[in-house]
Amino acid sequence: MDPLLIIFILTALVFDFLNGFHDSANVVATAITSRAMPPNIALAIAALANFIGPFLFGVAVATTIGDEVVAQEAVTVPVALAALFSAIIWNIVTWLLGIPSSSSHALIGGFVGAAIAGYGVQAIEVEGLMKVLFGLFISPILGLAFGWLIMRILLLFGKWMTPRINLFFLRGQWVTSITLALSHGSNDAQKTMGIMTMGLMAFGVIDEFVVPQWVIAASAFAIALGTMFGGWRLIRTMGAGFFRIRPIHAFSSQVAGTIVILGGALAGAPVSTTQVISSTIVGTGAAHRVPMVRWALASQIVFAWFLTIPLTGLLGALGYTLLNQILN
Repeated sequence: MDPLLIIFILTALVFDFLNGFHDSANVVATAITSRAMPPNIALAIAALANFIGPFLFGVAVATTIGDEVVAQEAVTVPVALAALFSAIIWNIVTWLLGIPSSSSHALIGGFVGAAIAGYGVQAIEVEGLMKVLFGLFISPILGLAFGWLIMRILLLFGKWMTPRINLFFLRGQWVTSITLALSHGSNDAQKTMGIMTMGLMAFGVIDEFVVPQWVIAASAFAIALGTMFGGWRLIRTMGAGFFRIRPIHAFSSQVAGTIVILGGALAGAPVSTTQVISSTIVGTGAAHRVPMVRWALASQIVFAWFLTIPLTGLLGALGYTLLNQILN
């Protein structure tokens, strides 16, 4: 087996692990903060659901990432490795700073930057890239809207609720957290599947873009393992940074997040789970009372989102230049 192929596969799985580690906050932060689940149990359940998710909802996102963004002539080992390295660096830096950022944006930015550096703008499949960017940028808006709508519906019936309804929202999160984790595992693990399958084509291991079962299993295991360890800095930011999350907020944001993320997975649109969950949390808070949301923090996170693709694109281009010289 080609040693470079082994390095490539391991690098892809490291990215997948960091994706789970980085994005575990998306799945468990509200459940932990609202005290619906103990932290360790929440992470364990999320990890198991993240492992199962990729087997349930197909590989539409993987096909979009690996087969519809970059032209076949640009599907090379340096391009794929550079994209992975840029996303890994970005995930580590934003985790150290405690900033919720998008692993999806980081991977796409590095991917596009590396391909352009190696093969020019013509290497980009515009239709596929637009599909990806549309999914990435529309999903936070949908998350905000669904979070606001679900919270308003619950508040509408609130006048007939007694304090005991909190018990329903606490217990209900055992269901909503699992469905959210299933949708997260399905959408996010597929991004690694797409890159790995693209790399296997570049190495000549497979002749057409068909995701092997072992790639699905390895990607599911890596993202589940990362989720198990949990990025606690980001969990604190997501769970307590925007406002004081109560059970009704957590329940609403989890339902809204599941709708958007699972919808993206089934449609083949890679969405940013970080963006979606952050938006649903803000949407539920704004629906309850606009001033309760810490809008300064929300604006800082949005600023980081807009920086992600340009900066990881530059990292991807630099990584391609260095790797191309080393490998040649």
